[in-house]
Amino acid sequence: MRRTPFVITAASLALLLPVVGPAAAHTAPAPPTFGTPGGRYEQPVSPTLRAERGTTIRYTLDGTTPTRADRAVVPGRPLRLTKDTNVTAVAFRGGRASVPVSAGYLVRGKEKPVARLVVMSDVHIGGHEKNDKKYESFFDTIGSVFPEPDAILSNGDMINDNGDGRGGDHRIVSEIFRANLKRKAMDDTQVLLSHGNHDASLADMRAHYPRAWFPDSGGGYYESTVRGLHLFTVNTETYDSDRAQRAWLKKRLAEIAADPANARTPVLVQGHRPAPGTAMDGQQASNPRLTEDLAPHPQVIYFSGHSHLNINDERSVHQRDFTAVNDGSMSYVEMDHGYQAVTEKGLADRFEAPTAQALFVEVYRDRTEIARVNMAADKHDIYTDGTWSADWQPPYASAGTLSGPTWTVRLKGNSPQQIKDAFTYTDARRDKTAPEFTGRRPLTLADGGRTLRVRQARDDRMVHHYRVDIENTATGTKLLSSKVLSEYYFMPRPNSLDIPLPATEKGARYVARVRAVDAHGNASREATLGFRG
Repeated sequence: MRRTPFVITAASLALLLPVVGPAAAHTAPAPPTFGTPGGRYEQPVSPTLRAERGTTIRYTLDGTTPTRADRAVVPGRPLRLTKDTNVTAVAFRGGRASVPVSAGYLVRGKEKPVARLVVMSDVHIGGHEKNDKKYESFFDTIGSVFPEPDAILSNGDMINDNGDGRGGDHRIVSEIFRANLKRKAMDDTQVLLSHGNHDASLADMRAHYPRAWFPDSGGGYYESTVRGLHLFTVNTETYDSDRAQRAWLKKRLAEIAADPANARTPVLVQGHRPAPGTAMDGQQASNPRLTEDLAPHPQVIYFSGHSHLNINDERSVHQRDFTAVNDGSMSYVEMDHGYQAVTEKGLADRFEAPTAQALFVEVYRDRTEIARVNMAADKHDIYTDGTWSADWQPPYASAGTLSGPTWTVRLKGNSPQQIKDAFTYTDARRDKTAPEFTGRRPLTLADGGRTLRVRQARDDRMVHHYRVDIENTATGTKLLSSKVLSEYYFMPRPNSLDIPLPATEKGARYVARVRAVDAHGNASREATLGFRG
């Protein structure tokens, strides 16, 4: 099978740090390279890691940043991967370490899927200058997983029109996509678009894309087939008020469901806005009638964007009457509001990160597998010197890494209710395992006592944030009370968070209390640290 490497190549890594000789012990070594690129494989894969002579490569397989305590690569001996894995490696020499680099490996069997689709949204392209190289990298990542996908769904907000006449930017999206489809020889790949709230008018979309990409009949909605699978594109800007659209979708879904041969075949639906009561606890959702109209059909898998909410979060998939999946964002991701992040300027109210993500969907005869893939998840603040910036340029050391385990949707049962009863990703079956701190000292002071260092807790899924409370033990006065994001949306995740402390009173006693919390609200036992100001 033809493979296209992720952007993690010797040439691209050389751009991250200058290559230095082994005698230059005072400089950081160059990052390791992967002999076998990340991507999708139909058998176990054995990547070999290489680095400069005189260095030791240490690696992790759990998404964390390697330290000197982690496993070392035995020279000449490849790793052995038998399941989906992120491999992260760091080269150490003396007291210096390279930047970490990661590769994601999807390990599959030889069974051929019925169809392969890439689902993305919210590309928000406004020009060539900041997007040409980004999308070359993004399409390289797509090609490393699916060399020729059957379809690419771009689920709304291709541009960033806010009623200010930017409809012509759709032409730029079309040019960038067509150039990369040609460059990657994706000659037979269908492209299917939905209409988002930042996409200007339907007329602008029809004017600037090939007709096959947006074949609506006037209302921004249409039906397609991908390798024989039914795929419906709905216009969530008008769905609840558009009687004709509702009647069309309900009629077609009922017709499909009436054929017993379709009982266990997924029906794919894409719409820009989330449906209420589904993914990510219904955040930023609209169109309650869409939820109502999809409810009789457990075969439906509904993909939505709009929110920019990240796909690392296990709440991004939800099942009750049908399967709803959040497909993230290709421009930047968001987290729930109400949290703070550690930035170069200290703690800041932050709910965005310059991470790009997409879904890679494989439909088999008895299941649908949905892999979550980072196009770029390098650690950066989305503000540079106080200015908004989501346009970090390649090469990306995280391109093609996995942002969570693959979700598997099965349609098991002889009736709609039986299929629903067998659903996996339901509210009743949410994860109940709390995170836990490991090691004897999860909390320490750093930077001369100016920061609280929180060693990241472990969880069976991911740690979402930390509840941090610091108070003066004599007066009970709060020095700090915050919910601090764990930076789970970066790849690799940092091993600790350094939380800046406000000014303390000299000689006063303080106690820090910290709990790690996962995305479902499960909280760890409290870790404490007493210290003097």
